[in-house]
Amino acid sequence: MSRTLYMDSPSNYSTAPVSEFLLICFPNYQSWQHWLSLPLSFLFLLAMGANVTLLITIWLEVSLHEPMYYLLSLLSMLDIMLCLTVIPKVLAIFWFDSKSISFSACFLQMFIMNSFLTMESCTFMAMAYDRYVAICHPLRYPTIITDQFVIKATIFVVARNGLLTMPIPILSSQLRYCAENIIKNCICTNLSVSKLSCDDITFNQLYQFVAGWTLLGSDLILIVLSYSFILKAVLRIKAEGAMAKALGTCGSHFILILFFSTVLLVLVITNVARKKIPPDVPILLNILHHLIPPALNPIVYGVRTKEIKQGIQKLLRRL
Repeated sequence: MSRTLYMDSPSNYSTAPVSEFLLICFPNYQSWQHWLSLPLSFLFLLAMGANVTLLITIWLEVSLHEPMYYLLSLLSMLDIMLCLTVIPKVLAIFWFDSKSISFSACFLQMFIMNSFLTMESCTFMAMAYDRYVAICHPLRYPTIITDQFVIKATIFVVARNGLLTMPIPILSSQLRYCAENIIKNCICTNLSVSKLSCDDITFNQLYQFVAGWTLLGSDLILIVLSYSFILKAVLRIKAEGAMAKALGTCGSHFILILFFSTVLLVLVITNVARKKIPPDVPILLNILHHLIPPALNPIVYGVRTKEIKQGIQKLLRRL
């Protein structure tokens, strides 16, 4: 994709062909980049290694061929894609000063970040429904949560979020970019890119706001409802130890949802209060949001889920 950069000149506007943006990470603290690359590299390797290990374990261990673990596999694949979309480019900027990114690559990165983030949220919703059926309707669980349910849920997750977030990079790519092509960010977020345009970006920002909060908000409401019903059902359980067992089956999932929502909330607050917070803080939090949840998700499940822990131990013994 190619665009024209419009630059001020004595004769109104002159045009020059432009085919890339320049990503300037941490404009106020560029000297920190080499040091920051070390923990980011560690988190990236941890996230990739943990998720790949989890996927291989679920694939090889027959006892894990169940809908709940298939949904967990979907979450791991989304985490891997988010990491690969963002972090290698960030590290290339830190290590090799590779700041340039083509227009097409920038808007592709924007699409993947927006769509896969909402896909993760929707996957958490599907997992919450799985736990709701398992605890509130255990006798009907085998007939409701089937392999066909997982296939339909996966199609819904990909189609809903892919289609509704696709207009964001499309709208941004159709803008005219004037005066500069320097993005003061490590990644191509819609706000960072579109504000370089000399066109009116009101509709662009409004669509992202409405689509983002509609998708994430509806998922969050359904997740809260699911866990409300789960808690209500658990409190009615009289048998000794049954309550702890019921809560244990959804404990890992609840921790991941809580962490995902907390990180996202912090990121939103820092962006809203951008004028009171150094601009480098939201940039760093945005990067960490693509690293910390992917790194912790498989670890939390691996530590708290006996079947996965045993599967990983078997896998390690084979190596």
